[in-house]
Amino acid sequence: MKMRYLLATLIGLSAASPALSATNGLDLTSSTIGYASLIVFGIAYCLVMGEEYLQLRKSKPVLLAAGIIWLMIGYVYQQHGQIELAKQALEHNLLEYAELLLFLLVAMTYISAMEERRLFDALQAWMVSKGFNFRSLFWLTGILSFIISPIADNLTTALLMCAVVLKVGGSNLRFINIACINIVVAANAGGAFSPFGDITTLMVWQAGLVSFMQFSDLFIPSVVNYIIPAVIMSFFVPKTQPNTTSEYVELKRGAKRIVALFILTIATAVAFHAVVHFPPVIGMMMGLAYLQFFGFYLRKTLPRSLERKKAIALANRDEEALKRIGSVVPFDVFKRVSHAEWDTLLFFYGVVMCVGGLSLLGYLGMVSEVMYSQWNPVWANVMVGILSAIVDNIPVMFAVLTMQPDLTLGNWLLVTLTAGVGGSMLSIGSAAGVALMGAAHGKYTFFGHLKWMPVIALGYIASIICHLLLNNNLF
Repeated sequence: MKMRYLLATLIGLSAASPALSATNGLDLTSSTIGYASLIVFGIAYCLVMGEEYLQLRKSKPVLLAAGIIWLMIGYVYQQHGQIELAKQALEHNLLEYAELLLFLLVAMTYISAMEERRLFDALQAWMVSKGFNFRSLFWLTGILSFIISPIADNLTTALLMCAVVLKVGGSNLRFINIACINIVVAANAGGAFSPFGDITTLMVWQAGLVSFMQFSDLFIPSVVNYIIPAVIMSFFVPKTQPNTTSEYVELKRGAKRIVALFILTIATAVAFHAVVHFPPVIGMMMGLAYLQFFGFYLRKTLPRSLERKKAIALANRDEEALKRIGSVVPFDVFKRVSHAEWDTLLFFYGVVMCVGGLSLLGYLGMVSEVMYSQWNPVWANVMVGILSAIVDNIPVMFAVLTMQPDLTLGNWLLVTLTAGVGGSMLSIGSAAGVALMGAAHGKYTFFGHLKWMPVIALGYIASIICHLLLNNNLF
């Protein structure tokens, strides 16, 4: 199609004068503005992928890229008198982000509160004190990663289990590397069958494409995805005993009740979505109020609690207990909010806005036409999982949701599965993998993970086949 070019003096780029689309506004896929946006996004994502080596937080390049892309879009749309259309698209993407931001912020605040109350430290100390050998620890950390990640999200779970592996692994680099790979695979697989297990599953649930209970159809495929590579890798883990010393960890006051409140918060979010069809984020924000009121209760009753503990410690002549009482600080909800993964939350903003901009330019519609019209949707969804191993699964899934292909429930579950577990094939393919490369720097590496990619890919293929066979009636 022939197009006339306008001189974009504001940004020094030329943009095509395209035809108007009834649904997406201007078609800028063949314009210089469009190509420039792709280049900007590509450069930003290369910087994100090089985060481990550049020591540059991943939120910075995508935030800048989002601003540049929308600046170019705004200029072109203003030139064509369609600025209101661009503003509506911008506000739509901002609303999408706001819902996910608040949802994740509450979840991260609860996880941070549990960490502050030493729940994770207690779990770690328990595993170390039981005297498991390396192979037992390999299975224990993997299974716990699979079980915990549907509730605490795959990133938090992976970091928790990695801390255990580093503590017991010591100088055994071979064990640490293979155990970290196992944790990444298990955490990603466990997160695939729960709306709370990964950002991508949360996005699908909030979009109303899969109900809360329907995610359970992915449980067995997720188990298959984890078990197959774990069984193969376990033969390469020695049965020798690690040199570790056990320690006692005392839970802080209110720790177990915070877990109960988190479960109640999840139930509230599900109820808002299932009963009154409101976004789950409303229930999550209500759940934050539970934690705030409980924090208020802990602060008000702290002096009385300390006096009681001090009396018991004095009666028992327990000097260690007296020292612990002296180090007690009041519980502060807003301090827990500040400990949320803000880099991840801001990175997500950049991704949502960049992908939203590329959608308005017309690229996602073009890709959707190829993948979901010309290809079989099953193969398209398999490819989504492979792409998520190279590019983070968040932009890949957001792109699919923005395309809005006409898929059956079985295919929506399939793309949820593939986007969730496909990132396990490479260490850079998931947030859990990237985080563990930082936490176990030099011990768990990109090439150390790459060596086991064929085994992990075998689990990926098997989980897809399992889903196609078990849930055939959903397609």
